[in-house]
Amino acid sequence: MRKLCMLLMIAAMVVMSACSQDQPETKDREDDHLVFVEGGTFKNRNTNYVGAEVTLSSFYIGKYEVTQKEWAEVMGSNPSGFKGDDLPVEMVSWYDALAYCNQRSVKEGFTPYYNIDKNKKDPNNKNANDNVKWTVTVNKDANGYRLPTEIEWEYAASGGQSSQNYTYSGSNNADDVAWYWKNAGDKYLSGDWNWPIIENNRNQSKSIGMQKPNELGIYDMSGNVREWCWDWYEHPELPKNTYRVVKGGGWIGDVSNNEIAFRGKFDPNGYGPDQGFRVVRSG
Repeated sequence: MRKLCMLLMIAAMVVMSACSQDQPETKDREDDHLVFVEGGTFKNRNTNYVGAEVTLSSFYIGKYEVTQKEWAEVMGSNPSGFKGDDLPVEMVSWYDALAYCNQRSVKEGFTPYYNIDKNKKDPNNKNANDNVKWTVTVNKDANGYRLPTEIEWEYAASGGQSSQNYTYSGSNNADDVAWYWKNAGDKYLSGDWNWPIIENNRNQSKSIGMQKPNELGIYDMSGNVREWCWDWYEHPELPKNTYRVVKGGGWIGDVSNNEIAFRGKFDPNGYGPDQGFRVVRSG
């Protein structure tokens, strides 16, 4: 009887040990994937939308910028100039980002968010430099991956309902949370922005998650690589439907570009060594 009891206790311990090992691994994979952002109104005063009559629904956003490893696993190749599995993917256009979102959705069993017609030029696209101009519409009820809207991006970067009113995503000191031209190379630079100095300093993108996260546990929303958003860039002095919004600044740019409220713009078909993105899924 004692022997039977001992065997049962050992079996129970083995099962408990297996469960204790499996559960954290599963949780870690979920935590590394997406962060839940509770909906609501803007609380951060250093945004473009504080006081605006806009209430966001809850959504999930990438804890990190899409990495080169994640890109290659979905797309089969790596376009980035600086190679490394944990480096953010770069040298990707707005169209490339949409294609990735759809292909990753299919791979993971979700319904693609975008309807992409590569053979029909978008008549609303007024960008003279854009030779792609895919016609893209959305499936609003789809559960697949997509780019954040500018408002969603800014809301998540500003800390959502947990905002501490930081200027940058997670701090009032850019060096705590962002990789930008002064700190993204061999040594810390000073003075005015200067490309030859930046190049000689061997500046480049950095592995995800090396700086401090913001209030929601999201990394690199200031600095590292600029991030594509869904929206057209709107400005009273520019024609509509010309550029797409990019947010967060990158390792090449000045510290002002890392501010949550900074609005960048780029040709939809444009790409560069500081241009990447992160994904969103609806809540």
